[in-house]
Amino acid sequence: MQHPVLFRHALLGLSFLAALPQAAFAASSAYFESEDIFALEYAADPQVSPDGRFVVYVRNSNDIMTDGTHSSLWLIDVNTGAQTPLFADQFNYSQPRWSDDSSRIAFISDRSGSRQIHVHYLNQNKTALVSQLQKSPGNLSWSPDGKQLAFTMSVPAAPTALMKSTKLPKKPEGAKWSAPFTLIERANYQADGAGILKSEYRHLFVVPATGGKERQLTDGDFNYGADLSWTPDSQGLVFSANLNKDWEYQPRDSDLHQINLQTGALTHLTSMPGQESAAVFSPDGKKLAFVWGNNAKVPYTNGKLKVMDLKSGKVTDLQAGLDRDIENPQWLDNDELVVQFDDQGKRTLARVSLSGKLTPLTNELSGAGLPQPYLSGEYSLNNEVIAFTRGTPQRPADVALLVDGKTRVLTELNEDLLGHKKLGQVHEIHYKSSFDGETIQGWYITPPDFDPDKKYPLLLEIHGGPHLAYGPHFSAEMQRFAKEGYVVFYDNHRGSTSYGERFAMLLHGKYSSKEDYADHDSGVNAMIELGFVDPDNLFIAGGSAGGIASAYAVGLTDRYKAAVVAKPIINWLSKVLTGDSYLYQTYHQFPGTPWENVEHYWQRSPLSLVGNVKTPVMLMTGEEDRRTPISESEQFYQALKLRKVDTVMVRIPGSPHGISNKPSRMIGKVEYSLAWFAKYRTQP
Repeated sequence: MQHPVLFRHALLGLSFLAALPQAAFAASSAYFESEDIFALEYAADPQVSPDGRFVVYVRNSNDIMTDGTHSSLWLIDVNTGAQTPLFADQFNYSQPRWSDDSSRIAFISDRSGSRQIHVHYLNQNKTALVSQLQKSPGNLSWSPDGKQLAFTMSVPAAPTALMKSTKLPKKPEGAKWSAPFTLIERANYQADGAGILKSEYRHLFVVPATGGKERQLTDGDFNYGADLSWTPDSQGLVFSANLNKDWEYQPRDSDLHQINLQTGALTHLTSMPGQESAAVFSPDGKKLAFVWGNNAKVPYTNGKLKVMDLKSGKVTDLQAGLDRDIENPQWLDNDELVVQFDDQGKRTLARVSLSGKLTPLTNELSGAGLPQPYLSGEYSLNNEVIAFTRGTPQRPADVALLVDGKTRVLTELNEDLLGHKKLGQVHEIHYKSSFDGETIQGWYITPPDFDPDKKYPLLLEIHGGPHLAYGPHFSAEMQRFAKEGYVVFYDNHRGSTSYGERFAMLLHGKYSSKEDYADHDSGVNAMIELGFVDPDNLFIAGGSAGGIASAYAVGLTDRYKAAVVAKPIINWLSKVLTGDSYLYQTYHQFPGTPWENVEHYWQRSPLSLVGNVKTPVMLMTGEEDRRTPISESEQFYQALKLRKVDTVMVRIPGSPHGISNKPSRMIGKVEYSLAWFAKYRTQP
């Protein structure tokens, strides 16, 4: 049972840490406790050296003193597995990238006071600061000849005519005036996590690898691509961008372009309707592989692998019949590529030959989604060596190698923390939806020391997106719920990815609806049939799209004893015109503008069912959320208060949509939820 003092303090809005018993910070527990979240680590961005001898990766560690994630760089010898810390200090490091001769690693770090580009010389064990940039760089990429580094950086836009024509008096020296006004003219003017966007655009740059002055390659009021690929002769860059004047209104359109570094000439390589991205040259420079996605006004489409013959310009579809979303193509040799795609809750690597043959390699990519078990994982390859992040249901990401078809795990980042703890076990389940018989895949976590002869409360946890997917991956939040005695059930309901376009599109125009709730409800019934779930102790929770679904669910049924509705949309009529995603959602997830489709927007809104709600509801949202603004939660809270339904609202100061983006926030989300459930949980 949850600590009673914690629950009282939670409702009073006081710090949950102050309410924990002192014993919580004493000797290490045999179970996964909230404070263990601060000790979690995970690997990211593994990069194989061109000679195949080493892997450099980013090691991410939660920091209890700064309430953040600290990133360091580590080097692994492929043959021996020996690890060496390249940079493991008080600074943060990201985007390690090898030079083609394997002698240098470029990276981005704040070690000089701001995020700058550095180059480390392995043989000499020396590091050079090579940039003095005014803004933070990104998308680092070596030229094949090793002489230059390309990157992207935001550049302030030129003043608009209205800015220039607005005449304001000069503030006297020492005067204390109110903050200046903010003039907004762009359609795309806000973003969750960033707030009101500055008037600036992302452009391409190069800087000498030995240091010097950066050179801007592009200009204009456009965002130039984040996927940079050098031409084999080091004389040009290929990137994806939408250079149409109405680019803000075309969220699913971009073409491949090539810029000549000497002349600045821009060549339009593709002009297909839709998105072309992730371009990469074959080793011999004769072909260009890329991913294409169509621009239909629908919420989901698969990315397709295409290869262009650079001499003839002919474009070939590879795996056109594969009903999965292909990403991140990388050449294995001149005749074969490696790609990744999500399949039935797992991230898969596969080889694809130019003749179209597909050979699966591994489906163990995982591990970076610490709060919830979302699909995740990264890979790189060189010299026939593939490095990837490998996770399991009970471990976040480690670094693994795939050589000659065999997997070798190189790190054990969390054994010191988790190796001696009893964790919840993850099990798979398949069942039929009561709505139409559609087969649904799900998973459930049983508590540590699970006894199948006992009855346990069940927590249904619904994923966000809605076009995302859960799977059998590590989840700190769900492990905490399991430790507190809950069987945690989650499913990939209709609309989820990794099952193809047809399944994802079953939710089109029905987000949320009785159809997707039937998938969840049928899963709960299937869990009860297993015999160890207490049918009178059911709870429901979800965040973002899962928050919408859980709010919608309690308007359809009274079977849950309590609900935690995190960062929801309650009223689509208000959300679309206040959130940051309106340019996409209005025409891709809805049939058009809200004022022309009032009934459709209202039908999809949980607020339309609020008159039915009897379930006690806790609402939880970040105060800086621009994806699902907190005004949405306030509408539900006030409506439920008017109806005298038991409800509380948890506001997270300073937090954007990702309310678990700091360790203490992840802990707070879980502990407030546990306190709310404990109020209504019936003890055996």
